[in-house]
Amino acid sequence: MKEKKVDKFFLIIVIILVTLGVAMFVSASLGVLAKNPTTFYNVLFSQIVLGLGLGLVGMYFTLKINYKFWRKYSFYIFLLSILLTAAVFVPHLGWSHGGAQRWIKLGIISFQPVEFLKFGFIIYFAAWLSWAKNKVQDFRFGILPLLVMLSIIAFILFKQPDTKSFILISLTGFSMLFISGVKIRYLLSLMAVALLALGILVFFKPYLQDRVKTFLNPSSDPQGSSYQIQQSLIAFGSGGIFGRGFGQSVQKFSYLPEPQGDSIFSVVGEELGFVGAVSVIILYLLFLLRGIKIANNSPDLFSGLLVSGIVILIVLQSFMHIASNIGVFPLTGVPLVFMSHGGTSLMIYLIATGIVLQISKFKRQY
Repeated sequence: MKEKKVDKFFLIIVIILVTLGVAMFVSASLGVLAKNPTTFYNVLFSQIVLGLGLGLVGMYFTLKINYKFWRKYSFYIFLLSILLTAAVFVPHLGWSHGGAQRWIKLGIISFQPVEFLKFGFIIYFAAWLSWAKNKVQDFRFGILPLLVMLSIIAFILFKQPDTKSFILISLTGFSMLFISGVKIRYLLSLMAVALLALGILVFFKPYLQDRVKTFLNPSSDPQGSSYQIQQSLIAFGSGGIFGRGFGQSVQKFSYLPEPQGDSIFSVVGEELGFVGAVSVIILYLLFLLRGIKIANNSPDLFSGLLVSGIVILIVLQSFMHIASNIGVFPLTGVPLVFMSHGGTSLMIYLIATGIVLQISKFKRQY
């Protein structure tokens, strides 16, 4: 196993995404400043100081830590992330907002532990699959462990509720199973069961029904459940081909709900236009393709699965955000990675990106 320099092309993509993300976040947050200056400075502190600052520090350290460390302590990392996510239900520790119990509040700092859970899941599942190797074809070593892990995660996340994070974790797990060599027919069967379970969940959850109805008929309730997607589409339409110009969005001031969060890609479309929006999509595609190349050249099965899981999760989440903003997927509320408000998310994904860069320093020996 030969160590080399980090993958420069992947690093450049990350730098561009983070730089663009900070710029668009600040621009989108001007809508918050116009309404409540105190909230604006709190949001800015959370994103720039805690998210970006701590994330870059964490990224530096993960660049220095040999990737085998994560395999050695994978079970404990996953267990800790499970306990941390469940801690949102502890009185005086967990904090609810908008009817969801997803945050832990420590003094003036609050964070979403589910972001740690996503990370912990990928690390442990990569370690498990690399241990099982060819035995993943056996139900007991491939699909069953994933079902057990997802059952535990579902029990915690559905109580919060946080369906979107469960879907992201599940899709990432399916992708990692596929990469590890599980037969496609087994995966298709598993996905069919998962879709059936999701359909049953939607049937019993009115808030999920509203999102599906809004997706199927975006104009059904323009002042209610359809308001966000209507305003998002208006933002894209007013942006045209080249956009209104950086910082010139009108929708972010009075119309888009959470322009710095759930609707940030709509702000991108309005300010940078069709060209800018497509450019952002291309950047995420390049991130995925280069990440998969790093995974293919990784020194062993664990590192390859770890890189694959990280880049797939980041791109899946980003495309889910983009798709919901342009109306081709139900509204989810997931942040656009490296751009949307979410200090915990930004910090964790920068740390995870550091792991990908660390693994890119090693080359498979043939």
